Amino acid sequence: MTKTIIAFGASNSKQSINRRLANFVAHQISEAKVILLDLNHFEMPIYSMDREKESGIPEQARRFRELILSADGIVISFAEHNGSYSVAFKNIFDWASRIDSDVWDHKPMFLLATSPGSRGGKTVLETALNKFRRMNKHTIVSFSLPSFYQNFSEDTGITNDSLLAVFNQQLGLFGEALTLNEINTFQK
Repeated sequence: MTKTIIAFGASNSKQSINRRLANFVAHQISEAKVILLDLNHFEMPIYSMDREKESGIPEQARRFRELILSADGIVISFAEHNGSYSVAFKNIFDWASRIDSDVWDHKPMFLLATSPGSRGGKTVLETALNKFRRMNKHTIVSFSLPSFYQNFSEDTGITNDSLLAVFNQQLGLFGEALTLNEINTFQK
């Protein structure tokens, strides 16, 4: 059965290396329909309680939530801005959480980060893991790709053998979680 994977780079950069990594990873899932999101299509006013009371929840947040609900699994690659999420991602996350605090609908998740530097966005990835593991009781796996331009090729993907081995292990766990989720959904 075909699985639907929602994938995105948690950045609004048109040249986002995190979007490229998320796209690559989502396409490694066999028999998957990949929906690659561009966060620029979900741009909204900066969240505030006053704005929510005055204008309600923007349609872009509702569309984002509907896409998450339609997925079997979620792949997010985080851009690290000053050690944390990009503002573009954080704002979408804040608005979506006002619809339902279970933003990710307990879907299996593959969380990633990459950067041109040697840490590969590890700080933001740790932040996301800490937050999302409290929110989502389903399987969440992770992988950080350091030095993106030295370790990634558009043609072949991850080029460093030791990093590729770690990635493949995490990909296998994500694939297993998707299969288990599908079986559990079918049995309900």
